[in-house]
Amino acid sequence: MKELMKTLEAKEERMIAIRRHLHAHPELSFEEEQTAAFIVNFYEGVPVDSVETDFGGQRGVVVTIKGAKPGRTIAIRADFDALPIQEETGLPHASKVDGVMHACGHDGHTAYMLVLAETLAEMKDELAGTVKVIHQPAEEMPPGGAIAMIKVGVLEGVDAVFGIHVMSTMPAGKVYWRSGNTMTGRARFQLKIQGKGGHGSSPHLANDAIVAASAFVMNCQTIVSRRINPFDTAVVTIGSFDGKGQFNVIQDSVELEGDVRTMSTASREMVETQVRHFAKGLEGTFGVTTELVYANDYPVLYNDPVETEHVKNALERADIPEIIAVEEADPQPPSEDFAYYLKEKPGCFFYVGAAPDDGEAYPHHHPKFDFNEKGLLISAKAMAAVILSYHEDM
Repeated sequence: MKELMKTLEAKEERMIAIRRHLHAHPELSFEEEQTAAFIVNFYEGVPVDSVETDFGGQRGVVVTIKGAKPGRTIAIRADFDALPIQEETGLPHASKVDGVMHACGHDGHTAYMLVLAETLAEMKDELAGTVKVIHQPAEEMPPGGAIAMIKVGVLEGVDAVFGIHVMSTMPAGKVYWRSGNTMTGRARFQLKIQGKGGHGSSPHLANDAIVAASAFVMNCQTIVSRRINPFDTAVVTIGSFDGKGQFNVIQDSVELEGDVRTMSTASREMVETQVRHFAKGLEGTFGVTTELVYANDYPVLYNDPVETEHVKNALERADIPEIIAVEEADPQPPSEDFAYYLKEKPGCFFYVGAAPDDGEAYPHHHPKFDFNEKGLLISAKAMAAVILSYHEDM
């Protein structure tokens, strides 16, 4: 453990340099050709046992490191896609790609994971068990990259799976865990409302789609307040209302898009039922026609209690000087396709605080998002502690 931690410390500047390179060259979900190539090239000359490319048919990369000592197989995962956001940080290493930005920290996840994997490979004569390193594309865009990699066997032979997310809104130096339901499941819907267009001066000759759509938006606000158990968690957001036209024109049709987050199967089913009910109800109430496409995607992220307790104990025993506290996290409203791995295998997805030392901590997916690069070394050390202690505890 001491040797591994010392080596990671010596490589901290490399982690930062890799992160900044990736940050300057972001690629959108399912388009990460150069990022995947960078990852593959990194492993040239690194004594790993195998590098599998285009895993899942979506540029995933899977690296296997077999320790010289017997032990179980664990998987560790880092995602590497960016977002369709115009960066506004003004950083020297800001995105060079117009309209695309690493606004969620996936560049950092990849940077720490590459260096950690390299270091584990260099020390595999002293390593017990097998480590499978999953470099996953397309976390941000449904259906996500995880599910395709799982379908072609990325978790075959794996006993447990672990992941980390750096968090710009959590204090730097703290690592957070949570057992059980930890992050929400997600759904999205698209609704087209077809009315009858006309002149603004003669509404009686038209059928205003905007009025019908507005009623739908307001009805949806009652789902959480009047249909969901107040001790459960649900969010319904109408993120797009496409009714733009001219001041004196009654819109012929309107299209809406919505986002749903829930923390239980019961709430997920209730929200979908109500959205479908309200959409269909517009036809009888307003005389319009509706087309609804509703899709559930990422499930609720469930951290196995046994593996989560292992993560907590491993971090506390490791006594990593850069970690000032190991604390329980609140439930997290965002969703994560790491949840698919946890539906297949026990494991834990935990968080490394990475709020900036100075200035405002902008949230993930914000044009000014950035995270404290101290979180890179902390992430590498934290995951290393979990890996090594996993075999010690068996």
